[in-house]
Amino acid sequence: MADPTTTETGAVSAPAAAVPASAAVRAKPAKTIDAGKQANRRIGVRLVIYTVATHAFAGFILLLFELGNRNK
Repeated sequence: MADPTTTETGAVSAPAAAVPASAAVRAKPAKTIDAGKQANRRIGVRLVIYTVATHAFAGFILLLFELGNRNK
């Protein structure tokens, strides 16, 4: 079976019997390392910060609409 991340250019792939049994087992993806540190944790922290900031901004906008509606 061909690697789904590559594209074939018309070449015929090898039959399944020619592939060794160890190649059929997929390896775990490597952890993302950036400057010697795991980037996965930093991405999670950034996601939480952006989510909180977005909700705070949306709450501020809703507060402005409520205050503007009271002055009518």
